[in-house]
Amino acid sequence: MSETLQTTSADTVSDADLLAQTVIVVRTAGSALRERFGEVVRHETREDLVHALADNDDTALAILRPRLTELRPDAGWVEDELDGGALPPGEWWVVDPAEGNVNHLHALPEWAVTATLVRENQPVLAVVHLPLTGETYTALAGAGAHLDGRPLHVAQTANLDLSIVATSQARPDEDEEVVRRVGASITAMLFDALVVRTSVPATLHLANVAAGRTDVFWQFAGARADLLPGALLVREAGGRISDAEGRPWTPQSDSFLAAAPGVHAQAASTLSR
Repeated sequence: MSETLQTTSADTVSDADLLAQTVIVVRTAGSALRERFGEVVRHETREDLVHALADNDDTALAILRPRLTELRPDAGWVEDELDGGALPPGEWWVVDPAEGNVNHLHALPEWAVTATLVRENQPVLAVVHLPLTGETYTALAGAGAHLDGRPLHVAQTANLDLSIVATSQARPDEDEEVVRRVGASITAMLFDALVVRTSVPATLHLANVAAGRTDVFWQFAGARADLLPGALLVREAGGRISDAEGRPWTPQSDSFLAAAPGVHAQAASTLSR
């Protein structure tokens, strides 16, 4: 049966109903990006690459922005997916129209479409859709995290030396201090963890932590769209969220750590060295 978007007054719709409607919108945008996926998109200059990235973003945004605005007319819209820091008061849509966009252009499968509704700087619902597999991860504050309707739970791992851990490059052209910090953290985890994975995008690593497939994810720097949907998924699946040193995380933090509770303190200790 095909999915249809049904509008309801923003004053009366519940967050659970809003989540269900957001899923339809995000899946529709994902289908449009899937149609563009296949051959490697060749580029010879950074300008060519930026243009190709923008084409993908525009394809998804042409669906996401009007339909999500229709669902929540009074919510603000974050214009730049690479923005970080606190948002002004009220509700905001934080969307990544092609999370892992560079992978899409290189015919790699690790990419997604995400949408998160943030209310008073707290994520209240999130949708992460993987168009190539058809999987949809959802989270609703206080109501758990799910994969295609099945509840998600983080791993019960209690030892970092038995853990699969992961990190991601927040963006190209990071400053030297961040790059060196990333390198040092990977080295430290290579000594303390079982296996270290490094790839983009962040959201897919966080979905794996929420699903109990991996145990730890950390990142230095990063944007709201990188971290908010996965942070809600992990938290609602029973995981712990902090900065890399174990302090409370906010979008203003300069680092991020998500982990199964049994290894969170060990991961923070490793990353703090």
